[in-house]
Amino acid sequence: MDVPNNRSSVSEFILLGLSTSQEIQIFFFAVFFLVYVAIIVGNLLIVISVIVDTHLHSPMYFFLANLSFFDLCLSSATTPKVIADLLRKFKTISLWGCMAQMFFMHFFGGGEMSLLIAMAIDRYVAICKPLQYQTIMNHRVLIGFLLLSWAIGSIHTTSQMVFTVGLPFCGPNVVDSIFCDLPLVIKLACTETYILELLVIANSGLLSLICFILLLISYIVMLVTIWQHSSSASSKAVSTLSAHITVVTLSFGPAIFIYAFPFKSYSVDKFLSVFYSIITPLLNPIIYTLRNQEMKAAIKRLSSQHIGSWLTF
Repeated sequence: MDVPNNRSSVSEFILLGLSTSQEIQIFFFAVFFLVYVAIIVGNLLIVISVIVDTHLHSPMYFFLANLSFFDLCLSSATTPKVIADLLRKFKTISLWGCMAQMFFMHFFGGGEMSLLIAMAIDRYVAICKPLQYQTIMNHRVLIGFLLLSWAIGSIHTTSQMVFTVGLPFCGPNVVDSIFCDLPLVIKLACTETYILELLVIANSGLLSLICFILLLISYIVMLVTIWQHSSSASSKAVSTLSAHITVVTLSFGPAIFIYAFPFKSYSVDKFLSVFYSIITPLLNPIIYTLRNQEMKAAIKRLSSQHIGSWLTF
């Protein structure tokens, strides 16, 4: 419902954070700081290893390096601000700072979602059409998938933010979270937002749910193919698929819960947001490195080369 034109405009939002206890906030500061450092180091190691190690110059690792880049950017859109706020009594963010957080979260989130589908297609071709793998997954196709991921991320966030930035905010400005996100911010607008709420549900919620279901179906088809064509590479393929399924579940699960039912009041949403934006970008490199012998070997080679160059210097 519209309000009178003499309303005052909100210039900043207040973030409630995870707790009002100073001791608990200091604990979260230490945890989030260490997690963010691990995210930076882990994902950068994967990106650099794939770039410099010729053993990893394959489509699967090309997608993995770009997934790590998306994770790095997704976490960096919110985590530094979250860490800094844990040392402050009053946690505020400017209106445009809030809009920027939401824009980049959905930009990199949408791009990562598309990239995970591309990774599933890559594994499908490798397992179900192994003799045609090199021909199908050529350099042009890889670049096309990457550009498509960036384009989908851009369309995904722009289609929602173009309506959000024009909303009038004149009353409540308290966001019950550690960062800005669309469902919470939209509820604070001083106008009717029913259509925009449906757009968020359709764009973020149903899209995440549909992609998640399609990915699960593709992985089931691949697992059935592996069981029907037993070979020496089956255990490696199953290990790779299990890592992909874990990442997909961790990435899509919280997003589906938050955005498919975004305008209900769930206290658990705050912790799911933490998991989606901070924990998942940490788990991705752990899952792919600890379960992948080639990646672990590449990181060891990269580390030994740098240690050797430092000792020589």
